Amino acid sequence: MSATALVLFSGGQDSTTCLAWALDRYERVETVGFDYGQRHRIELECRDTLRARLRAINPAWADKLGDDHTISLAALGEISNTALTSTIAIEMADTGLPNTFVPGRNLIFLTFAAALAYRRGLKHIVGGMCETDFSGYPDCRDDTMKALQVALNLGMETRFVLDTPLMWIDKAQTWQLAQDLGGKELVDVIVKESHTCYLGERGDLHEWGYGCGVCPACDLRAKGYRKFAAEAA
Repeated sequence: MSATALVLFSGGQDSTTCLAWALDRYERVETVGFDYGQRHRIELECRDTLRARLRAINPAWADKLGDDHTISLAALGEISNTALTSTIAIEMADTGLPNTFVPGRNLIFLTFAAALAYRRGLKHIVGGMCETDFSGYPDCRDDTMKALQVALNLGMETRFVLDTPLMWIDKAQTWQLAQDLGGKELVDVIVKESHTCYLGERGDLHEWGYGCGVCPACDLRAKGYRKFAAEAA
């Protein structure tokens, strides 16, 4: 059990990098995605292709990559009134957070992931949460992850480890991590096959990937890629 992992795998840049990170470290790796009625639900359609492409990049990864799971969390979308779960404009809310914040999302994701990991005999739960280069979401903070790890282990009488390999790095460093793990081939796969845009747009292919180019997710991804490319030049 100690060398096993469950990766929260949305089909985006961060979760794809986290999947490669887990495959580089653990002997058996499974993935889980969540369908909560998100506006950018197209990300879920990227997951099968990304898993296949990661298998092709590294034969050792192919041997380690196990089952994929998709969990429906429609109730989360039903109780949310955010720019990620409805077609309202993305803006700052009175709380000081962007209205793309879905209250409780990561808490719920990780609780369901832990229940699945418990059943599947998986020790590490890997997520792309980050508080270095993010939108200020409180459920992405390291303190939240540490507190949740304690709660899950107490509540399930086990010893899960919540791994957050992106917690203290920015988007440029996330691109660099992908290159370190899988070379240019992995970077190209993330550019062409993953999805991060909050609006769910898969129109033109930019140097950094598909997306509207103006939402907060696209902005972070694009700026990070340009910094990464400039430092690599």
